[in-house]
Amino acid sequence: MSFEAVIGLEIHAQLLTESKIFCGCSTKFGAPPNTNVCPVCLGLPGALPVLNRRAVDFAIGAALALDCTIHGISIFARKNYFYPDLPKGYQISQYDQPLATDGRVAYDIDGRTREVGIIRVHLEEDAGKSLHEGFPDSDRATYIDYNRSGVPLLEIVTRPDLHSAADAADFFGRLRAVLVAIGVNDGNMEEGSLRCDANVSVRPVGSQALGTKTEVKNLNSFRFLQKALEYEISRQTQIIESGGAVLQETRLWDPAAGRTETLRTKEEAHDYRYFPEPDLPPVQVDQARIALIRERLPELPETRKRRLVAQYGLPAYDAGVLTQTAALANYFEAAAASSGNPKAASNWVMGEILRKLRESDTTIERVPIAPASLARLIRLIDAGTLSVSAAKEVFDKMYSSGREAEDIVAAENLGQISDAAALRDLVRGVIEQNPGPVSQIRAGKAGPLGFLVGQVMKATGGKANPRVVNELIREALDRAH
Repeated sequence: MSFEAVIGLEIHAQLLTESKIFCGCSTKFGAPPNTNVCPVCLGLPGALPVLNRRAVDFAIGAALALDCTIHGISIFARKNYFYPDLPKGYQISQYDQPLATDGRVAYDIDGRTREVGIIRVHLEEDAGKSLHEGFPDSDRATYIDYNRSGVPLLEIVTRPDLHSAADAADFFGRLRAVLVAIGVNDGNMEEGSLRCDANVSVRPVGSQALGTKTEVKNLNSFRFLQKALEYEISRQTQIIESGGAVLQETRLWDPAAGRTETLRTKEEAHDYRYFPEPDLPPVQVDQARIALIRERLPELPETRKRRLVAQYGLPAYDAGVLTQTAALANYFEAAAASSGNPKAASNWVMGEILRKLRESDTTIERVPIAPASLARLIRLIDAGTLSVSAAKEVFDKMYSSGREAEDIVAAENLGQISDAAALRDLVRGVIEQNPGPVSQIRAGKAGPLGFLVGQVMKATGGKANPRVVNELIREALDRAH
């Protein structure tokens, strides 16, 4: 019997506010432990929460980008559970009346449009962080850092519309790109500002009934999400094939062991004893506020990808790479407009620019070559002033020095030789010195022509225009023949 996976994701995205969701404490990452705290986020008696308006605006923007229905009234609730990193003994979240519901993310993949449904989008506060290692007494004690307690989170719950580990990781990446593009999340998974829980079950192919699911918690990279799901799908399939039953439980991914491990049996919703938060009034969102936030939304990555294909004639793959971030797409579009050669701009950004980003572990915002400078380099190539190989040398010098392409070409005599008169004698000499390849060309073989062109390029230190050299060789052979 063949089985298929059924996967839904719960994504927790930290909102890019400067202060926490219910108090004025900083959300800045990396502060000394237990310094970004106050009576509100520590849950001290008598402290009252006050809702951060900017967090609500960010949540509305995300809900609009995910094509959700935003509700005029939503309710905060207390989610009760006891764990050391939850100082109040409950988490303020939203339950039966969330901010937004019934959304979708549609995107093109392998020439098809795929759609993943969004069940709900709601606001909640983060818990603190338990530290289980790194201290002299970590074998017998756990330390708590409450700096994250009260940090604003957006929880996005998808429908179980994903059916493989690779699809889930791909979707998570696309959702991250949306949140980063609209400016509500920084996408920094290493710092914990974007995390994912995955609900996964397996069922016989063709069956509509859902199997027993497990939840894999706190996955903070695309790779870990894919690896954890691959393991869990295989584990559940083996259990069923051997006649066993999958237990509903919460599991953790152990990257060192390459497997998931049981954390606890899965609680049902009623175990949290949700009830409306008495210290916060209902969140009221009017249509004028929604309309204003909608107007401020930037172009979404999938929409921009389609536009780049239509406007610049780029392959869908190129457009997908260039829209990984808004900043990268902005850089490309500026270079394309200034150079007048969108495909060349795409090739340079996807090739040399991204290579430099990987090598220096930096971002496009810090690239020392402005789009207009890259465009001038492209124009030198298009004008025949610079060969492609020489242009790569010039590019590296531009990157390291900040100088313009024209200055480097003039100072180091790197200009391409396109003057036929200057190359004709050199071409004649190469033909005389290589009678074998010349005979092969006259016998109808095309390969040796490239060899002859290469010999001329070698003799000129790569400066000769290969197109001109090719024409001169053909012209000389035709005359001799």
